[in-house]
Amino acid sequence: MKQTRARRDHAADLLEKDVSSAVAIAGHPLHAMSVHFPIALVIATLGADILYWWSADPFWVRAGIWSSGVAFWSGVAAGIVGTAELLLVPGIRNRVASWAHAVAAMTLLSVAGANWGLRLVDPASILPHGLILSLLASFLTGLAGWHGGKLIFHHGVGLMVSSKD
Repeated sequence: MKQTRARRDHAADLLEKDVSSAVAIAGHPLHAMSVHFPIALVIATLGADILYWWSADPFWVRAGIWSSGVAFWSGVAAGIVGTAELLLVPGIRNRVASWAHAVAAMTLLSVAGANWGLRLVDPASILPHGLILSLLASFLTGLAGWHGGKLIFHHGVGLMVSSKD
C-alpha cells in the first residue's frame, strides 16, 4: 500500500513537470525536425550497400560514402540539439524513456561514424563489414526511434500546444 502510494505520488510529480521544448523556432522543436535526415540517410546507406552487393556497380560505393557521412554529421547535429533538450528540461530528463532514447541514439551515432570511417579508409571492405554496420545502424535507428516516439506519443515531450488551436 505504502509503495503504491509512493509510486502514485512520483507519477503525479512527473506529470507536473514541464516537457515542452527548450530548443525551438516559432514553437517547432528543432530536435524533432532535425532527426529526419539522419534516419533517412542511415536507411539509404543500407540500401546502397544492398544494391552494391547485388550489382557490384561502384556508383553504390560512392553513394554509400556520401549517405553515411551525411547521416553521421546530421546525426551529430540532431544529437547536440537533443542533448540540449535533455539537459535543459527537467520533465524530459526525469523520464526513463529519455535516457533509453539518448543511449540508443549515441550508440547509433558511434556505429554511423564507424561505418563512414570504414568507407573512407577502405571502400573495398564494404562487403561484408560496411553492410553489417549498416544493418546494425538501421536496427539502432528503429530502437532510438521507438523510444523517441514513446516520448512524444506517451509522454507529450516536445509538444508545444498553442492556445490559438
